[in-house]
Formats: sequence, structure tokens, C-alpha cells
Amino acid sequence: MKSSLHVVVLASFAGACSSSSPAVVTSTEDAGVVADAAPGDPSVLAGTFKLTLQGASTTTAASTSLLGKVYDGATPADTIWTTQTASGACKLLIPHVPFCETPCGSSKACVADNTCQAYPTSRSVGTVRVRGVKTQDGSADFSMSPVANNYQPPAGTALAFPPFSEGDAVTLDAVGAYYPAFTLIGKGIKPLELASETWKLSTGAPFTVQWTAATTTLATVHVKLDVSHHGGSKGKIECDGPDAGSLEIAEPLITQLLALGVAGYPSIIVSRESVSSVVGPPGRIELAVASVVEKPVEITGLTSCTKNEDCDGGKTCQSDLTCK
Repeated sequence: MKSSLHVVVLASFAGACSSSSPAVVTSTEDAGVVADAAPGDPSVLAGTFKLTLQGASTTTAASTSLLGKVYDGATPADTIWTTQTASGACKLLIPHVPFCETPCGSSKACVADNTCQAYPTSRSVGTVRVRGVKTQDGSADFSMSPVANNYQPPAGTALAFPPFSEGDAVTLDAVGAYYPAFTLIGKGIKPLELASETWKLSTGAPFTVQWTAATTTLATVHVKLDVSHHGGSKGKIECDGPDAGSLEIAEPLITQLLALGVAGYPSIIVSRESVSSVVGPPGRIELAVASVVEKPVEITGLTSCTKNEDCDGGKTCQSDLTCK
């Protein structure tokens, strides 16, 4: 009989800004193997089940997705983001990509100059029962079986939008496999609604993000502003604040971000997110419930393009998707 994972569910609703990228190693021998049930390091994010409410765009309808994966350790980051300027709830981050003279290969990442770190191995936690998440056929109870240690609703199961009411309990029960059984308990959140369809940035002016505030304090709001990602990101602004309906990004951060350079089709991503977690042998395993909306950003003097015909005045479309 598999032992249960004796942990405390942390009713933490602080946002987690980072996300785990897929590991390159997948175990195929997890069935019936139970690791030591002693809790690991809670500062190590070893697994995430992310329930995402994706807002509608001009080309796609609103949708709900649920994806999960658990590893035997932390996933290394191959880009280091350092804070250049901070103001209020926001900070301007500058990227640094480490260089390893000896290539790390496909099983490791270069995490600091001439330092490689191995990717973790994905592990099975057995069948995961999901309760409190409605499907389009009206059910609110289904199970996910691991496929190459990836978790998502079974084929033919479409999730409703929204799949719950604000404050509803969302429960994930893992029966255990390589790691022992555990339970994640989260809360449903209200779909995020931004106050405007038009977002304009300009040098020398602050930028205010506005949305319809939630009626509870279950979640925080996260803002990511990246105006150069299609040309190789030169910097980004990230903010974490209360779900109060408004958040201002200070003028110095906006001016400095634009001065770093821009590329075509800049965007702002705003998310409302609540996070709960348990601590198991590999570290912390999270349930993140998020509502995400992405909108294009207008910048004075910038014309985005995918082909030369999108440009006027004799300009041509560049590799960074701008007309010059």
C-alpha cells in the first residue's frame, strides 16, 4: 500500500512569476515505486498543476486548460533576469544568457558562465482526480492519467469557461506512484476583465493598467510588459499587486524599457492568480489557478509587420517584425 504524503496545504495566494519549462528526461519506470515520504525543500518548485482561464482574443474564443507535471527537482533557467530599476509593485528586468565554453548538451542547461545544471526527470504521481472544475457536459469530477508523466484532461473532455464560480473549492487528489499520494486544494477565481482594448505606451509618461476588481482577496494580479520579444527580449517589466482594479507602472520604468529597444507586435499580459501548494519529497508542488488576458500594445512611431505590404512610405518589414 502506498503511504500518504503527510504535508500541510499552504493557503498561499501569492503569485509565482516563474514557470517550469519541460524537462528533457522522462521516467518510464515510475509505476509502483514510492520514494521516501519525507518532505523536501519547500523553496524548490518541483511540480505545477496549472488551471488557466485564457481570455478571448480577436481570433480565438475564451477557453480553459489544465496541465500538470511533477519532477524530481527544480528545472534550471537558462536566462538570468536581474532587476535594473524597481518602483512600487513593479520592476524592470534585464536578461543575461550565460555562456558555457563547453556545451552543456541536451540533458543540461547553462545556468551561469561555464556552469551546467542537469534537467530534472519527470515523475508519475499516479491518477489525479479533479473536483470542482466543470466540463462542458456539466460534470465537475474527472480523473487524469499520466501520459509520459504529463497530466491533462482525458481525450474528449472539454472544460467549461469559466469552470467554477469565484471562491469555489478546486481539489486535486493524486493517488501516488513514484511519489506518495497528496492533495492540492485551491479556489476558483473570477475571469479577468481589462478596462480597455487599447493600450498605448510613450516615453516620459507612466502607464496605468486597469481591470474589474474581484469581490474577494483570493488572488493577486501580475503584469508582464515586453516590447521587444520578437527581436530577442532586451528587457521586461513585471509587477505583482493586489486585486484592487488598478496598478500604475512608474514613468522611469516605462522610459527605460522603451530605451532598451522595441520589436514588432509588443504586448501586455495581465493575469489574476491564486496559488496553493504542498511539500513532498521532491520539493514544493503547486496548484496555480489563473485567468490570463494578453493585449497588443501601441507605441508611438512603431509599425508592426509580417510582410513588406504591411509597411508604407518605402519601408520594408525587418526580421524583428518592424517597418523600417
